[in-house]
Amino acid sequence: MEILGVLLGVALLLGLGVVVLVVIGLIKAARAVGEKVERQEAKARRAVENVTLKAKSYTQTGPQGQISAVRLGLRTSLDGTRRVLEGAVGQDGQLGEALALLGRLDAHAAELDGELRMLEREPDTGRVAAKLPELRERAERITHSAETMRWAAQDRMHRFAADELGRLSRECEDEAGALRHWDTVPGGAGAGSAASASASGVSASGVSGSGVSASASVPGDPGVGAAAAGAPGAARETGGARRGLTDGRGGRPSAEELLGLTDPVTKLAQRLRKPTTGPSAG
Repeated sequence: MEILGVLLGVALLLGLGVVVLVVIGLIKAARAVGEKVERQEAKARRAVENVTLKAKSYTQTGPQGQISAVRLGLRTSLDGTRRVLEGAVGQDGQLGEALALLGRLDAHAAELDGELRMLEREPDTGRVAAKLPELRERAERITHSAETMRWAAQDRMHRFAADELGRLSRECEDEAGALRHWDTVPGGAGAGSAASASASGVSASGVSGSGVSASASVPGDPGVGAAAAGAPGAARETGGARRGLTDGRGGRPSAEELLGLTDPVTKLAQRLRKPTTGPSAG
């Protein structure tokens, strides 16, 4: 019973741990989804505000239209600089410091935008006319700082791209030169073909010369006849006429040739032709 109770306690602890992990995961997922929704909502709200400010700057006249134009220019400059820096910071880590400076600059821009919003709702036109030049000057300073960082980042990216393209062009030229390495070899293939052609010509002349020497043998010379009879392979190599089996030019082979008895019969005939020196000679 004690063992069963321990096992049940362990199972309950494991189940409680799984439940806690599931709850923590759900909370983190809900927070991530909420943050994503908030970011999307902020982007949508900012887009709507930008469209509204653009419409006011075109439709309203006087200080109200000027305030809308200043707010719109401030937002547009900061948004453009942020897009450029965030898009290039993955390739160039030194832009991270510029991105941090842009964050601080964006905080000042947010304060200025709040002041401009309050000034836009100010009913006293005299106060609006007195405060607007100062706020416009601050907005121009923020805008100039943001544009300076954006232009510097763009020039930096263009310079790195130009340097990389220069190195790539040099590597391509080196590779093209390596692929054209046969231009530096002085006609090796032609010399080799000429040497092989001359060697084949020499061998052909040697063969024809042997054929001429074989055909120029003296008739009736037994040594030459024996040499010619004993070298059928040489005659075949020099291009001599081959005797066929059924072509009718050489006739059919004899029985001795088919059975391989040509040499024993010849030896027996030579032995019978020798003169006898015994007592029966007289």
